[in-house]
Amino acid sequence: VQLQASGGGLVQAGGSLRLSCAASGFTLAYYAVGWFRQAPGKEREGVLCISSSGVHSYYADSVRGRFTISRDNAKNTVYLQMNSLKSEDTAVYYCAAEPQCDEWRSYDYDYWGQGTQVTVSS
Repeated sequence: VQLQASGGGLVQAGGSLRLSCAASGFTLAYYAVGWFRQAPGKEREGVLCISSSGVHSYYADSVRGRFTISRDNAKNTVYLQMNSLKSEDTAVYYCAAEPQCDEWRSYDYDYWGQGTQVTVSS
């Protein structure tokens, strides 16, 4: 049972990246998926969450209008499209899975991915 986050890298401010969160060993379609990030010296913070059906999504104010979360349940994968990136978006990004997004900013998820580094240069 594993979540694998990928797609991170170095990008200039104003650029875009797409992160992927792929599940193996379980059916991601039954789970809501949240994305978190942790910058150096800061606590891990919830960024977005998408419901298992993909109908509902929730965004932190800091990324609303710039980041979009989507899912392809046939591929057992959730995507995080990040546009108009800023230097303050620099962090390690983690995906996590839980049954619902109702407490999506908490750390109480069933599964966690290992994280992927996103670095935005100004």
